[in-house]
Amino acid sequence: MKFDAAIFDWAGTMIDFGSFAPMGVFVEAFAKFGVTATIDEARGPMGSPKRAHIQAMMAMPSIRGQWEAKHGRAPTEADVDAVYEIFVPMNEAVAPKYATLVPGAKATLDALAARGIRVGSTTGYVRSIMKGVIPVAAEQGFSPECIVCADDVTGGRPGPEQMFLAFEQMSLKPGAKVLKVDDTEPGIAEGVAVGAVTVGVALSGNIAGLTPEDLAALPDAERDALRAKAAGILRGAGAHHVIDTVADLPALIERLEAEG
Repeated sequence: MKFDAAIFDWAGTMIDFGSFAPMGVFVEAFAKFGVTATIDEARGPMGSPKRAHIQAMMAMPSIRGQWEAKHGRAPTEADVDAVYEIFVPMNEAVAPKYATLVPGAKATLDALAARGIRVGSTTGYVRSIMKGVIPVAAEQGFSPECIVCADDVTGGRPGPEQMFLAFEQMSLKPGAKVLKVDDTEPGIAEGVAVGAVTVGVALSGNIAGLTPEDLAALPDAERDALRAKAAGILRGAGAHHVIDTVADLPALIERLEAEG
């Protein structure tokens, strides 16, 4: 079987190794409302549309408890909106600074082009955040045919709407001739929802949450344990295959296409 296209996630998959751009911003946004959120709490819902991400954080017992103590009531949907309105412009400013391609991503794009595999993308970022990211990535050679943002549809990940829009924009049919490559559970789930072959990236993304340098500095046993943890989470979300980073994708595609 020959693949027609690969639909990539952005942060943690193609850019921003370790998925750092949103983390500090989530923490800072909640801090403006007198609530201390941890980086681990901020990483929990990653891959979701950012308003839904804030909503999920707001439901966490520690954050909800702090909100009630600070504001004298349980958080509301209006409070989610208020945090989101703070978050977006802060992330718009930060995200382009983290838009460096994951090592090996450009070589992977070249390898896909050589095989005639088209490239599209979806992201949990809204379009205003992506506005600054897109040109930075393009300068490095990543210009997918489509960029479907979280606010381009009414219902984002883990549902299929962003993938369906990507298929529409690329004139593709849903199914097993399309690869969905992602570092998060919601991103894998959106691929599963449309019958794509799903590929999780274990070490460049949100689950590992490390820079390339910190990852390389780990003892082999710790890196192996981190890989196993991430692979377990991604496979639990429905990933058919798990690789370390997108640099490993061409070899996987070659094997899968050879197997038919």
